[in-house]
Amino acid sequence: MGSDKDALSWLDDRESERRAAGLRRELRPRTPATGLIDLASNDYLGLVRHPDVIDGAIASLRRWGTGSTGSRLVTGSTTEHALLESELAEFVGAEAGLVFASGYAANLGAVTALAGKGSLVVSDAGSHASLVDACRLSRARVQVTPHGDLGAIEAALRDRSEERALVLTDSVFSADGDLAPLREMHRLVRRYAAVLVVDEAHGIGVRGSGGRGLVHELGLEGQEDVVVTATLSKSLASQGGVVLASERVCAHLVDTARTFIFDTGLAPAAVGAARAALGVLRREPYRAQAVLDRAADIARIAGVEVPPSAVVSVILGDPQRAFDAAAACRENGLSVGCFRPPSVPEGTSRLRLTARANLTAAELTTIEHVLDDVLSASAT
Repeated sequence: MGSDKDALSWLDDRESERRAAGLRRELRPRTPATGLIDLASNDYLGLVRHPDVIDGAIASLRRWGTGSTGSRLVTGSTTEHALLESELAEFVGAEAGLVFASGYAANLGAVTALAGKGSLVVSDAGSHASLVDACRLSRARVQVTPHGDLGAIEAALRDRSEERALVLTDSVFSADGDLAPLREMHRLVRRYAAVLVVDEAHGIGVRGSGGRGLVHELGLEGQEDVVVTATLSKSLASQGGVVLASERVCAHLVDTARTFIFDTGLAPAAVGAARAALGVLRREPYRAQAVLDRAADIARIAGVEVPPSAVVSVILGDPQRAFDAAAACRENGLSVGCFRPPSVPEGTSRLRLTARANLTAAELTTIEHVLDDVLSASAT
């Protein structure tokens, strides 16, 4: 029986609620030349416009065309995909690599393929949304532990009835920029016959020798019970994701990871760009330390603790206050991130400032002037 009722009227109610709470979001398409100093993107190494990276993308585009033409198991795998996988694996000290269409897809694929009914997944409360969604899709029993709480992880592993268990964490947490206690977590998974899955999205290119990531920095590379996931869209200035693990883990994912089997393969231009960016990082390993140095500069300017990563978090509390401060930064030539719930917990809305290796002294001077003015005004 028909009705005049609008079936989607609830959307208007939800939008009004979000607007009143200062949580309304909007797209802001940028132009090629914004005139803004970038402290919002994840282009940590400053390679998005590097000529070698652009040339790498163009060369692949001309060689292979605009798309991969199919899933990886049909026509979407090229020799260049295979080269990228082997080069990334060698770089971080893993046996093998498997490239996905995005970092999100890599996390979904790895977790759902390695978990399943009759297994336990233990996930840090600060894990990225892609790991959260992977938990939901895993069909496993999921236990979320307080951020960085090793005791809670141990209790979950020790008291489980399931034979298989995964422990999930970011290496560098995207909102606060803090590091996971990976060495201690690995001791726990080894003690309790579990597997550690580490998302190195914000670690590759920043932490470790020459940007090889926190797993490599802590000497955990190549361990059979450590699975690394990463994105190609941050330090490697491209798009896509990768799982870096043992040969048998990667072989299992080829057979069972739905986001690998049923998704179109990564476009060749993105593969070429990522390979070229990795080549720049190999030739210029100092860029990794430069990111940390610039993050320290920005933290001192903002009056917050120096982070162990590229992420400088300036917590303002109220979402509207954070939104207004970000808008004031833009009006004065500075593009910054604005993180509000649900991206961060209630009461911790913030400016998220990301460092780039190629920030200049002149840009840092401008950053200092703008942040001094904006943060002073926001405090009153």
